[in-house]
Amino acid sequence: MSVHRPSFSVDAGVEVPVPAAGEVWTVGAVILDRDGAAFAQKRSAERRLFPDTWDVVGGHVEAGETVLEALAREVEEETGWRLRRVRRFLGTTTWTGDDGGGLRHEADYLVEVDGDLDDPALEWTKHSAYGWFGRDDLVLLKENRRPGEFLVHDLIARAVEVLPGED
Repeated sequence: MSVHRPSFSVDAGVEVPVPAAGEVWTVGAVILDRDGAAFAQKRSAERRLFPDTWDVVGGHVEAGETVLEALAREVEEETGWRLRRVRRFLGTTTWTGDDGGGLRHEADYLVEVDGDLDDPALEWTKHSAYGWFGRDDLVLLKENRRPGEFLVHDLIARAVEVLPGED
């Protein structure tokens, strides 16, 4: 029986949480282009969880998967790109969605990918748009969110190294 080994590198010191039994975990990937802008995709208006809002690439960790295996799978499923390098752990957030799915823990990472950054293969049934967001564009990530719901904005701001309040 062959074991599939992930083909990406992980920088030294990158934290990788290990979910405890019964916990629901998600992962998020902040992908930067050569100019330092971050990739985000807009969830379609029909989505039950966070409809019509900007989001990073990511999703749920499935049974039997590690956090980083889920990260690689989600990057490929949602963009067609392949995870090449996990550069930095951006932190863990705990949140509850409005979908009845309960408490979730999210591990977010700054990553590098292989693929044509100008042509992501989005899941158009789940997303309606995509964009690259630099320092001057971050306020757009607050669209259709209420104060206190700026997880994606704050995450991308950290990844592009913008201090809170500078956008």
